[in-house]
Amino acid sequence: MIGYYNYTVILTYLSLATGSTGIFFALKGRPDIAVVLLLTAGLFDLFDGKVARTKKDRTHDEKNFGIQIDSLNDVICFGVLPACIGYAVGMTSYWFIPLFAIFILAGLIRLAYFNVRELNEFYDYNEEGAARDNDHCYYGMPITMTSLIVPAMYLLEPALKENYYIFYACLMGLLAICFIAKIRIPKPNKFATILLALLGTALCIGLIVTYILTRK
Repeated sequence: MIGYYNYTVILTYLSLATGSTGIFFALKGRPDIAVVLLLTAGLFDLFDGKVARTKKDRTHDEKNFGIQIDSLNDVICFGVLPACIGYAVGMTSYWFIPLFAIFILAGLIRLAYFNVRELNEFYDYNEEGAARDNDHCYYGMPITMTSLIVPAMYLLEPALKENYYIFYACLMGLLAICFIAKIRIPKPNKFATILLALLGTALCIGLIVTYILTRK
């Protein structure tokens, strides 16, 4: 079989499986389940790079393969899935199609730019400072942040009810701008990664509790 198969890709594949399942539930009209699966996919993604770097004998091809599948997975889980959640919460009019397309395209551009910078660094290529500070910050908001922002904002759904889709549409537009905005965001260190994981776990519990309390 083509491809590379070792433990460094397991979390990425689990993230993809979770995100794909989330798309199914979103299209079945269950955004409540979809946002939990989006959050779960984000938790898998949070640690996949760190797990991959524990394997010191990876070849150049294995490293490049890891970079590519991670970004391809991100497009599906954190680009397509949030758009499907938008459809599930009420963005069903044809007028929302351009917003869906722009949101996913902005995420795709962000990921492609990230890959270019990562490969520049990997090959020690320094054009206009491209590889100089990759280790310290991201350029543009990482698309993976949707795995925390979208579920967190979904906690407002019981209060907004039938108007929630308007709020969600505005959120998608704002996130799309942040993906490609010329801003620098510090990369999380080990402590910040643990905090993000704890935040994600707490948010997951909060979503489940909210569902139980509001769906009696």
